[in-house]
Amino acid sequence: MKYPLRLGLFLVGAIGLAILYGLAIARMPGEHESLYGRLINQLSQPQQHIRDAVTAVNFDYRGFDTLGEEFILFISVTGAIVLLRETYEKKKEEQMDAITPGRAVSQTDAVRTWTLALTGPTVVFGVYIVIHGQLTPGGGFQGGVVLATAPLLIYLGESFEVFKRVTSTPLIEITEAIGAGGYAIIGIIGWLAGSWFLQNVFPLGDQNNPSVFTGGTVPAINLATGIEVTAGFTLLLSAFLQQTLADRGDS
Repeated sequence: MKYPLRLGLFLVGAIGLAILYGLAIARMPGEHESLYGRLINQLSQPQQHIRDAVTAVNFDYRGFDTLGEEFILFISVTGAIVLLRETYEKKKEEQMDAITPGRAVSQTDAVRTWTLALTGPTVVFGVYIVIHGQLTPGGGFQGGVVLATAPLLIYLGESFEVFKRVTSTPLIEITEAIGAGGYAIIGIIGWLAGSWFLQNVFPLGDQNNPSVFTGGTVPAINLATGIEVTAGFTLLLSAFLQQTLADRGDS
């Protein structure tokens, strides 16, 4: 497809998106809260012992929707890895000597020191975001993305070979599957308890003193989501780095 035609298609899509976005913004209630929002704010702590209403919606009231979102990520990561791996294997057969040469530009001591020094705090911050999702803004999706940046810092501070040793691909693939399947298994526990899928059947904890353990099944689902998102984005990062470095002839 020629460039003018691609540009024309892009402009048509961009203009259509801008119109739809403008119409959506025009219909928003502004500062007025919806009835749904007021109910969630009023009921999330008494019913689920959760302070963060967004987490209550994501992992309880509309937990089935979030399960679908998690599997969308899982399938997307799987598809991207399959496509990139096929391209990489083909390139590896065609250019065996172009896969593992040295890095084109070496890191300075300052870059290596700071990136590696930030890896630990990044992991701690990501874990904090994951496990405090029912208390403060955050959760498995946000914390998982933060945790996935730690391997990137390792690559920036060292090399792709060190990155690969730290993030064993088979282990990360298993971990992603455990995270995605764990969400579904927690939902099935509701069935086994004689209720419905994803019903909150775990002890809710102290309503007046919420902690990382209150909220019933929500902390467990939150943790499973964090594991899946961390592993998924790490796999994507590994696949993209491998493909890009193979194209450039770096490592």
